[in-house]
Amino acid sequence: MPEISRFLGIIIFMYFDEHNPPHFHIKYNEYKAVMEINSLNILAGHLPVKVRGLVEEWAELHQAELLDMWNTKDFHKIKPLV
Repeated sequence: MPEISRFLGIIIFMYFDEHNPPHFHIKYNEYKAVMEINSLNILAGHLPVKVRGLVEEWAELHQAELLDMWNTKDFHKIKPLV
């Protein structure tokens, strides 16, 4: 489970050999969710509204990089939301 980014207590990661659609996992305190990369919709789980907004903002900035990472499995750190 490579950690891709961490900011404001939010941890973003992807798993190797995951199923489609392209997505990433989010953990924030006791909350867990899965977000689709293309639509930025939550596929599973729940996040507080403010946290979801921060994750969406971060994902919009890095959407192309996230899709490339999903397709190539070349996992690396992505700049956190500041």
